[in-house]
Amino acid sequence: MTQYREQVEDLLADYAWRLDNDKLEEWTELFTEDARYEILPRDNVDRGYPLALMCCRNQAMLRDRVLALRVANEYNLHYDRHVISVPRYMRVSDEEVAFEANYVVIQTDQHGASKVFSSGVYKDRVVVRDGAMRIREKLVVVDTFCVPTLIATPL
Repeated sequence: MTQYREQVEDLLADYAWRLDNDKLEEWTELFTEDARYEILPRDNVDRGYPLALMCCRNQAMLRDRVLALRVANEYNLHYDRHVISVPRYMRVSDEEVAFEANYVVIQTDQHGASKVFSSGVYKDRVVVRDGAMRIREKLVVVDTFCVPTLIATPL
């Protein structure tokens, strides 16, 4: 486990930095081609319901999501700030590392008002590809089904 600790923590820091600095195209590069990214309400996860608030089944779908944000979607402009806990390792093998990390996303609008937008847990599976750690699966389990505004940018 300790052999991957620094790489995992660097990956999480890079993940947050790319999102918080509007480097969304670069954010998609953190995923494998066959990656899965889903945002799921905690209630659904606890009950075994598969319904997701957002589901991307590969890196191409993540790129399409970013392109839609850039050219098609209309949403309130805001700044995000991700705070991510130290990961808790669930499973480590030569092929894959599975971990969970709590997160909070604070959103600041154009008027300077900040609020907690989302909190929950990341349930990640990562692999090493071409010498770099990449996300194979990221399940973002949000603490509440009630989302006060549109989830425009990734969590």
